[in-house]
Amino acid sequence: MKINIRATNMELTPEIKNYIQEKMNSLDKFFGKIKIINASFEIELTSNHHLKGEIYRAETNIEVKGELLRIEKTEKNIFKAIDKAKDHLRLIIKKYKEKQKNY
Repeated sequence: MKINIRATNMELTPEIKNYIQEKMNSLDKFFGKIKIINASFEIELTSNHHLKGEIYRAETNIEVKGELLRIEKTEKNIFKAIDKAKDHLRLIIKKYKEKQKNY
């Protein structure tokens, strides 16, 4: 899957970029014959609160025929935020496929 990856308020290291690409590639089997028009993934350091520490946001937008599959997750660890976004996206893909079968 070709995906546009962007980082805000933080550096997009090769380690993070490869991790995102690996996690998103693992979803290819769930898409099956669904054509992906556009896919993007954004990570962001949203706050550096003095009591809560760093909070990371992972957002993915995947445009498929007639719909936008969008997920946003926040977590204290960047890798956990990416994992949560990937796991939730897998569920959204399954629901989308079920919806397509019913039409």
